[in-house]
Amino acid sequence: MAEQLHDRVVHTKPEEEGYERGLGGRQIQMIAIGGAIGTGLFLGAGTAISKSGPSLILSYAVAGVVIFAIMRALGELLTYRPVSGSFAEYAREFLGPFAGYVTGWTYWLFWVVTGMAETTAAAVYVKFWAPGIPQWLSALTFLVVLYGANLISVKLFGEIEFWFSMVKVTAIIGMILIGVGVLTLGFSDAGDTASVSHLWADGGFFPKGIGATVMTLQIVMFAYLGVELVGVTAGESENPEKTLPRAINTLPWRIALFYIGALVVILSLVPWTEFQPGVSPFVAAFGKIGIPAAAGIINFVVLTAALSSCNSGMYSTGRMLRDLALSGQAPGRLTKLNARRTPAAAITLSCALMGVGVVLNGVVPAKAFEYITSVATVCGLWTWAMILICQIRYRKAWKAGHLPAPTFKAPGGVWSSWAALGFLVLVVVLIGLDEDNRISLYVFPGWAVLLVIGYQVLKRRNPAAVRGVARAHDGAHDRSHARDGG
Repeated sequence: MAEQLHDRVVHTKPEEEGYERGLGGRQIQMIAIGGAIGTGLFLGAGTAISKSGPSLILSYAVAGVVIFAIMRALGELLTYRPVSGSFAEYAREFLGPFAGYVTGWTYWLFWVVTGMAETTAAAVYVKFWAPGIPQWLSALTFLVVLYGANLISVKLFGEIEFWFSMVKVTAIIGMILIGVGVLTLGFSDAGDTASVSHLWADGGFFPKGIGATVMTLQIVMFAYLGVELVGVTAGESENPEKTLPRAINTLPWRIALFYIGALVVILSLVPWTEFQPGVSPFVAAFGKIGIPAAAGIINFVVLTAALSSCNSGMYSTGRMLRDLALSGQAPGRLTKLNARRTPAAAITLSCALMGVGVVLNGVVPAKAFEYITSVATVCGLWTWAMILICQIRYRKAWKAGHLPAPTFKAPGGVWSSWAALGFLVLVVVLIGLDEDNRISLYVFPGWAVLLVIGYQVLKRRNPAAVRGVARAHDGAHDRSHARDGG
């Protein structure tokens, strides 16, 4: 059985993909860090704090352990076969062509709708300084600039992502250092009231009960969406066998510092009762300390976070769409690389759809756009579940002697993956119980129906693609396109 799984598809070897291995260790590290820090922390944490109080720290810690289990499972797969279309490729190999088809298109959709939302958000943040600039113009400008950067080279993408991540990291570390100074030395406007006792003094560590804390787990998991992006970089990393495990292994301290550390400091500076939904906890903490232009500083940081997410979206959708095309599960024209060995056709299509989304946000009711983007949450959970299931199947094939042993073993083996899968099921249940977020569970079945219809059409038009024996083009063909400027 395991041998049949392995032989079900025609594998793409890393060297056959035709990409330039232009991402160095420094860039991979910062892409991994940036993927774990988004607007969910800078903006969304305020809502979560108001719902659960200081116990939100525990929610981030528990979710962080699960995310680490998912990433170590991914790391095991990446060192077995580091390819750019990693999630879809592994699903195709271990679960069959339909699973690869669903996973590839679902992850593509995840970043397309995320790109729509984040580009719109970035345009809104610009209005903080320049209210006279039309929102559509800011959004279009960001799209064009990032689109051009992604076409030029993967090195430029990596460099832009490096500096975007640096802004986020600097903001959090600066907040932590200033907060620790206030707590220990007592300076600033918050010096007289700041105290670690705020973590338990105002109604205890669980002021709204353990149930409220459990309900925040689904909010917290969404804050981690995008952490798996490092897996898409596998096909373009200079030395994936070394850089990817190193990036994954640093995840626990990143979560401890950037999430748990930041929240401990913020909740020590400002009593949790003073946080309001929709208000950045960083703005509240900076304001309490008396830092001038606190709102402007955080607005710049969240603008950076939004652009970083959009930049990542263009990168990952291009690679995932091309992987689908190579498997015959998307139009063959999308396999083309340009002279700089970037998937220009796939990036162009994805970027065009992001642009359509920005226009839709301006002409359709806000609720309609919310329905479109809400599907991203379940898309992310699907991708994580596929990573875990594929790692379990890989382990089974390895134990049977059909595949090589992993060189970067996940701690806990398959048991940690089963536990993480159980946690993801719990998160889906919590989404269903939350009136504000259950919309994503309503929208996703519509996407599933579209996928099934598309697969039936594919069966008739390209039977080889659904039998798992089609690779639309080989590496030599793609490289010839690159040489010809195709």
